[in-house]
Amino acid sequence: MIAQSVIKCPGCGTAKTEPMPSDACQIVYECTHCGMRLRPKPGDCCVFCSYGSVPCPPIQAERAGGGAACCRG
Repeated sequence: MIAQSVIKCPGCGTAKTEPMPSDACQIVYECTHCGMRLRPKPGDCCVFCSYGSVPCPPIQAERAGGGAACCRG
């Protein structure tokens, strides 16, 4: 399980390595450079799945065949 992801702001291009929650979805992220508030793209559960280099741990587990998707309805 990968616990960190490089999240890239679509507004200014700033990339920053951030820890990901292991048991929840992060639905808001504020860029540390420009202040843009990122939210998940349609169909994604969190900002890491939309803008990160690695999807969130619950999605990683689902793709590996263990566990259910995190906060998708």
